[in-house]
Amino acid sequence: MKPENLVIILVEPQGPINIGSVCRTMMNFGFTQLRLVNPTKHYKSLLAKKMALSAFTLLENALIFDDLQSALSDIQIAFGTTRRFGKYRNNFFTPGGAAEKLRETYQKVSCALVLGPEDTGLETKDLDLCQHFITIPIHDAYPSMNLSHALAVLLYEVSLKSDPKKKFTGSLPKELATGDEIERMFAHMKKSLLDIAFLDKQNPDHLLRAFRRIFGATGLTSRDIRIIRGMMSRIDWTENQRRKYTNVHHG
Repeated sequence: MKPENLVIILVEPQGPINIGSVCRTMMNFGFTQLRLVNPTKHYKSLLAKKMALSAFTLLENALIFDDLQSALSDIQIAFGTTRRFGKYRNNFFTPGGAAEKLRETYQKVSCALVLGPEDTGLETKDLDLCQHFITIPIHDAYPSMNLSHALAVLLYEVSLKSDPKKKFTGSLPKELATGDEIERMFAHMKKSLLDIAFLDKQNPDHLLRAFRRIFGATGLTSRDIRIIRGMMSRIDWTENQRRKYTNVHHG
């Protein structure tokens, strides 16, 4: 999802501090398209400016509308945020699920994330204008979430899903070692660790199974195998030197 394809719409936002925080959150994640529906008349006040800091340009460039229908006039798909399920239960997404939907289905479509007033959330008439619905799973003890915090959760997931390989996984997926390489490593490990009496001769496989679990969980590459076998070879050499020394001085 390209940032220019996703519009953030705040319906009747009441607090200039919240509006400024929303601008800052948007800029954190690289989104710049902000629309406000019937906002507080103080939406560009000093409080908003202090909160937005360098993201205040988003607020200066925000488009203002009288109602949500007008704000959505050129939008193809809208995701409404709400804690109320009701008749929309079957169309609900978590933030991660919505981000997946945006990536898989609506990559080249003009979309909007619609957030309602701080105290009541979106009304039914506004939700009716949305095609999909997002709910953030928060604790029942305090189910009301700050506007910019909620948006941060949503935009984090959208950013994460937009380009997961390039931005967030770092290196390319590693190519794992073959079963043959792994078994030769364990055979070497078994011999080396028996030689230094680290393994119980009566039941050497007991501890080796623990190593299998440890290495199996992470997955080993050929390079990992070479490093581990290099360590075993060093153990072999050190043990041979110890035995030579022992034989010379105690022979």
